[in-house]
Amino acid sequence: MPLPRLSAYAAAALVVANVAAGVTLLVLSPDRRSAILFGTFAVLGLVSAAIGVMVAVRRPDNIVATLLVLVGASGVWMTFGEVYTGVVARRPGLLPVSDLWVGFSPGNWMYLYALPALLMLYFPDGRLLGPRWRWIAGGLVVVPVIFIVVGAAVDPTPFAPPFDTVPHAFGLPPEPLLTILRAFLFALLPTLLGLLLASATSMFMRYRRATDPVHRAQLKWFALGAACLPATLLVGWAGVLLLDDSNLVGYGLAVSYLALPAATAVAMLRYDLYDVDRALSTTVTYGLVTAALLGFYTVASFVVGLGAGGSSPVAVAAATAVCAAALTPLRSWVQRRVDSRLYPARRAALSAIEDLQRRTHAGTARPEQLESALREALHDPQLRVGYRLPGQVGDAGLVDANGTALDPGNASSAPVRLGGHDIGAIVRGTVGSRELLREVAAAAVLLVEVVRLRIELNRALRDVESSRERLLHAGYAERRRLERDLHDGAQQRLVSLGMALRLAQRHLHDATLDVNGLLDQSVTELGTAIDELRQIAHGLRPSSLDDGLGPALMALTSGVPVTVTVDVRADLLPDQIATTAYYVASEALANAVKHAQPGVIGVSVLRIGGQVSVQVSDDGSGGARPRPGAGLAGLADRVAAAGGQLRLFSPEGGGTVVEAVLPCAS
Repeated sequence: MPLPRLSAYAAAALVVANVAAGVTLLVLSPDRRSAILFGTFAVLGLVSAAIGVMVAVRRPDNIVATLLVLVGASGVWMTFGEVYTGVVARRPGLLPVSDLWVGFSPGNWMYLYALPALLMLYFPDGRLLGPRWRWIAGGLVVVPVIFIVVGAAVDPTPFAPPFDTVPHAFGLPPEPLLTILRAFLFALLPTLLGLLLASATSMFMRYRRATDPVHRAQLKWFALGAACLPATLLVGWAGVLLLDDSNLVGYGLAVSYLALPAATAVAMLRYDLYDVDRALSTTVTYGLVTAALLGFYTVASFVVGLGAGGSSPVAVAAATAVCAAALTPLRSWVQRRVDSRLYPARRAALSAIEDLQRRTHAGTARPEQLESALREALHDPQLRVGYRLPGQVGDAGLVDANGTALDPGNASSAPVRLGGHDIGAIVRGTVGSRELLREVAAAAVLLVEVVRLRIELNRALRDVESSRERLLHAGYAERRRLERDLHDGAQQRLVSLGMALRLAQRHLHDATLDVNGLLDQSVTELGTAIDELRQIAHGLRPSSLDDGLGPALMALTSGVPVTVTVDVRADLLPDQIATTAYYVASEALANAVKHAQPGVIGVSVLRIGGQVSVQVSDDGSGGARPRPGAGLAGLADRVAAAGGQLRLFSPEGGGTVVEAVLPCAS
């Protein structure tokens, strides 16, 4: 087994043992405060140990896993000391007391900072930047040890209760040596600070040298977790300033000891889980804003307090008002500056959208240029902007700025939403996270809506033009059919009838012609001509509509060889609307019977407000599609001419629904 993985397992076992020992001590001598404090850091330590073991399994040769476990172990060990001290105070003689342990305990706090710094040095590949950095790593291990040992040797004061009777393990050295050791001890504090700064510098240098985007993303994740350490100082500052309570530092440390292992694990195992640039930029922005506002509040409280009294409500209210007034412009200004450094893609994309909106308003650009502007800003030549037309759902309903169908394929996309409805999508090409695409989609919503409406308007104009042309051709064809029907049918019969009547007139007074028979034949011809004219007139307007739309539809469906249900809830319709509704039902019924082989057909007419809905549904084979010159296309033109809209829902194998929505003023 590789040594790094073995050491991670050993460190995790040490954490579990410390937690078990602490729980045992709390059972022997319960204490509410110690239980809460130790329980918090015990949970955090176990989480850190679990994360470290998980990393060790995936990266067995990486020492980062061991350091992760040790970071959690340091917090558990510090709080274990609190529990041990409480048990000794409440149950004297229950536990042995070691003068070495008591003397070394005050300096253990150094490892709360040294171990995260070591993690900085070795993250993410478990190797140092170079041989010279070994001095920094060694210093982070040795300096705390020296500080603990020398601190135990140079402090002559008695230990705090309950260890006030415990002797010092080393005694006190001679006075000249004691002075030197004390100076040396104080020099170790800036030395540790320098080592911490060097560790942070190594992270910065590693990021600057990294060319692999994966390593850069991992370092950003780690920096996000490490940012919680300075944030702890802000929490402590806010606690002292606003609540007069310094215990918030402990809560800040608890959050830090959870955030650092979590961020490290994400960086090592799932660096692409979230847009780290956005998270880092937001964290830094709000950290800077918080620091600035705390500074404003401190200065405002001091200045106002000089005149109104330090604890005066006037001073507090005035300071709060100053901070509230400064918050919004300050956050926006800081966000822009931080984005330009830490999240340049976001800043570039939002600036491109703002610039395009401004130029569009000035008339020097077109909103259809959104796609090219975003491609240039994000350096993503394959990025696409899709627009969703009304009534379209799913990826199949997207079109580009020219109205051509756009298929996003397997590329991730962010929907553009307005008023709770999808109006488009930003489709990722090769760069950009999901979170960035969502922000871009939210910022571009007005441009997308304008382009979508323009596409819809252009389509409507084209449809009107083509529909007008089809209606004109249909009118010419109908005129030719009427002319042919009249010429070949009723007209010929009437001409023949006129000739027969003329012949009867000439032979009315002689017996050479059977006038009565000729008149009977003429009456028969006249009846036939009337029937033919009635049929022609029925093609223009069904006479059955004289009794209303409901009876006309019942008569229409009476001869259909399929079970048909008719539900008409619209009376006293205008003649034009009733005629159009009749032909919608007639054409849809004919298509269903001819092509779908349905078992049941339903016809419903419903009037709601100023609209009439005519719906014909069947349970047939589905798959109906309007084709140029076919019945559905002509029906759509007829409905459009009446100011309505024809809708067709016909999935394969799922039946067909034809619905016409017609305007009908009340």
